[in-house]
Amino acid sequence: MLSPGGGDFSFDWYLVQQQVSAFARVCSYDRADSAWSDPGPQPRTLRQEAYELHLALQRAKERGPYILVGHSMGGLVVRIFAERYPEATAGMVLVDATSPDATLGYNGKLAHMRELAASPIPDIQTMKTSPPKLIGEDRKKDSGKPTIHLPFDRLPVEIQQLQLWAQSLPPRAENGKDYLPEEMNELYQHSLAMPHPLGDRPLISIIAMRQDAPPKDFPQAQWDALSEEKRAQKRAYRDLSTNSKVVEDPIAGHSVHLDDPDTVVAAIRDVFDSAQRHAPLAP
Repeated sequence: MLSPGGGDFSFDWYLVQQQVSAFARVCSYDRADSAWSDPGPQPRTLRQEAYELHLALQRAKERGPYILVGHSMGGLVVRIFAERYPEATAGMVLVDATSPDATLGYNGKLAHMRELAASPIPDIQTMKTSPPKLIGEDRKKDSGKPTIHLPFDRLPVEIQQLQLWAQSLPPRAENGKDYLPEEMNELYQHSLAMPHPLGDRPLISIIAMRQDAPPKDFPQAQWDALSEEKRAQKRAYRDLSTNSKVVEDPIAGHSVHLDDPDTVVAAIRDVFDSAQRHAPLAP
């Protein structure tokens, strides 16, 4: 099961999904109000997304337990999924996944996210208890002309066309309150309280070692320090399981699944084989 990064789409996994389908059944999805997916209940928490993902897999009659693969912010989603549905989790691959202890750009500034936690995280909602607040046609903003930029130009032309289409869609529902600091803090605290929350389920953390360029006007030295901090946090993911390893990918930037899909596919195969055999990961 492939969970996209923030702002990404199901078909961004195309290069990985095509290869994985040769040895396993593989699913990707679009989060609510993205591409083909309708707006969902609000607020849009990571907890809500994990719940809806589990429900979608059940309704589609996809048999678990699942190998969870999460890129970037999708890594937080699959971690919450594993925490809430351990019986449905067979193993995990984290693809340059965001750490709950990360410093991120937030409201136009860099912030150590979990330190901003201030509110209780809402319970799971349904379309009956908290339907989306839809945006009227007169209030929808033109998102401008979408473009294909690196590394999405690695995708086949027909998938790039899907990218352009999905980017052009205006949001159909209000964003609502953001609980990302609270959810990152909760995950962080849980990891302190419970060593090896995945037990001996196989886990591979892939780290992009090719540093992406800093944002405009961002000091290079500060960017270098922040990038190394994030790499160290991703190495620490090995502690989520007693059956884990770290793969450092020297040729990939943050979008490892586009820059170096073979490495992601190899990690998924390793975790799949380990889970199938109930054996340690290959060295």
